[in-house]
Amino acid sequence: MRLSSATCLALVSSLVPGPSPAESKLPVVVELYTSQGCSSCPPADAMLADLARMDGVIALSLHVDYWDYIGWPDSFADPAYSHRQEAYAREAGEKMIYTPQIVVNGQDRLVASEPMRVMEVLHAHADATTPIELEVTRHAHGLRIEAPALDLAHPLEVQLVRYMPEDEVAITGGENAGLTMAYHNIVTEWRTLGAWDGREPLSMSVPADGPEAAVILLQEPGPGRIRAAAEIAP
Repeated sequence: MRLSSATCLALVSSLVPGPSPAESKLPVVVELYTSQGCSSCPPADAMLADLARMDGVIALSLHVDYWDYIGWPDSFADPAYSHRQEAYAREAGEKMIYTPQIVVNGQDRLVASEPMRVMEVLHAHADATTPIELEVTRHAHGLRIEAPALDLAHPLEVQLVRYMPEDEVAITGGENAGLTMAYHNIVTEWRTLGAWDGREPLSMSVPADGPEAAVILLQEPGPGRIRAAAEIAP
């Protein structure tokens, strides 16, 4: 079942009061693990398109490579995204990975083919706040990442994500042969820039040329909980 954008918005918009002055709103970061070669994935890919249009949601599509052997090599797949999904599974004590799967704010893992359950989880995260005042700005040569010093229980990984807003693929082999799929927020790069322990202000510059959008995440190692997130247009 596909939820319309209006339905998605209605399910997430009935929030508790906003953050206190000492805290910032934490976007809901949605990672969809998907594959062009997975017959169960097209509805989840369509749902991600709806989520990508919602305010307060950072929706990211990560294409894995472990279904490439069944007849269609995913043109967006990267082994690094399969490894990231595997790392989430290890953190949860799980032995298997699958598609389509959604991870929300680095914490909740669920089957992406259950849209009502997905929206329930997003709603649960919609009022989340963070004491981290993350600011990301674009300059002539890339991105500037800043945050004031803060007492953190554990160092956080500073991660850069680049994504292509949309692309269309005609699939001619595998389980989805004959379909032409529109994909959204397709991750093209995901890398750790360094660690931040909060004792000093965060201050980083990173090259980020090209037409792709960018997201900066501050995430507990593992990967674990996402503590702060910011998205910036090309």
